[in-house]
Amino acid sequence: MKAKDFDKAFDEGSDITQYLDISKARRPQQEKRKMNIDFPIWMYQSLDKEAKRLGVTQQSIVKVWIAERLESQLNMSH
Repeated sequence: MKAKDFDKAFDEGSDITQYLDISKARRPQQEKRKMNIDFPIWMYQSLDKEAKRLGVTQQSIVKVWIAERLESQLNMSH
């Protein structure tokens, strides 16, 4: 399919998924890198307790809290 035909189909709301190779799809700025962080025991225990209370993983809490802080910092700098 030519790009202009693809764009037209998309703009018309047609299902274009058959023309996509999802195996090569990626989300810019969403690639992951590992980071190891050592926490004091009291912090680890507090994270564990909060994770259990919310029914999520410790990693989820840490990522959400860091994302919130970074977004807050970005908003303050603009």
